[in-house]
Amino acid sequence: MPRLHLLDSLPPDLLAMTAPELATRLPGPTLVHLPGRHARPLFVSVLLHGNEDTGWDAVREVLQRYQGRELPRAMSLFIGNIHAAAAGVRTLPGQSDFNRVWPGTCVPEAAEAAIMADVVAIMRELQPFASIDIHNNTGLNPHYACLNRLDTRFFHLARLFSRIAVYFSEPVGVQSMAMAELCPAVTVECGKVGSGSGVGHAAEFLEACLHLDHFPEHALAAGELELLQTVAILKVPEGLSFSFDGSAADIRFRTDIDTLNFTEAAPGTLLGRVGTPGSRLSVVPGVPGESLPADCVVVESGSIRLGQRLVPAMLTRDPQAVRLDCLCYLMRRIDDQGNPVQSRP
Repeated sequence: MPRLHLLDSLPPDLLAMTAPELATRLPGPTLVHLPGRHARPLFVSVLLHGNEDTGWDAVREVLQRYQGRELPRAMSLFIGNIHAAAAGVRTLPGQSDFNRVWPGTCVPEAAEAAIMADVVAIMRELQPFASIDIHNNTGLNPHYACLNRLDTRFFHLARLFSRIAVYFSEPVGVQSMAMAELCPAVTVECGKVGSGSGVGHAAEFLEACLHLDHFPEHALAAGELELLQTVAILKVPEGLSFSFDGSAADIRFRTDIDTLNFTEAAPGTLLGRVGTPGSRLSVVPGVPGESLPADCVVVESGSIRLGQRLVPAMLTRDPQAVRLDCLCYLMRRIDDQGNPVQSRP
């Protein structure tokens, strides 16, 4: 049975270790409390997906700067799926996704859910200043933030990282949604694994948050934040085969599909072709309780196309990511109150 491990300091050699090496030094998921000049901690989670190591590398970069001196603000660092990191995979067989089992999850019976519930309970007592969950993605995407509350403080936190922010309410059980009950919380997506720019950007963001004294009460100026809302999630149904290189499969996606990420895709935009008659993508509502946009994905003469103007995000050509999570998210532009705004022509 996995359990949470608690530390009040970093083991001396930990910052010299890469993500795959952490399992040789830590016993499992670990929460480390580091003191700082401001007592309310910045909560940071890394390696919720074992093969997304930008967060750990960014934390290493920042904490190495402060070796031997006080942090500007206390930090509570949650180091997640180190055993998956050792194997270079998102999750190990038999594990639950570490970013689907936080309070509010659909699988509260999962062993990993008890760990995340403990983390949230501990952080509730510490009254965190803000929460950051650091991730990578597998397709061609700009760096962007994700949030779960339409709240001025959340907007300011997201804007410190990027001009682009995605507001979502599905999937549930994610870190940012659980921590939003306690403080302003964002997930930051730092591009593909191995990108030095992603590590540098995440480290710069962490440094800024450690120095932040408070969140402004005033709204962001018009145009400061490009806000999008997830309206649908595209998945490949279990049992259907798919390909990205034109090879025979039930669904054959276009080879450059991830170039559509964060573009204003017009109705009729091609996503792929049906290889086996009757094959369909699964379209899941992105907003609980709301119906799907009419004909957001259509099949015409064997071609799979968008049925209306939408903004795809996190389109990936990684088969494992498609199987474990989804093909992509479809979004619309909204204002800071959540109202749809006119799409660009």
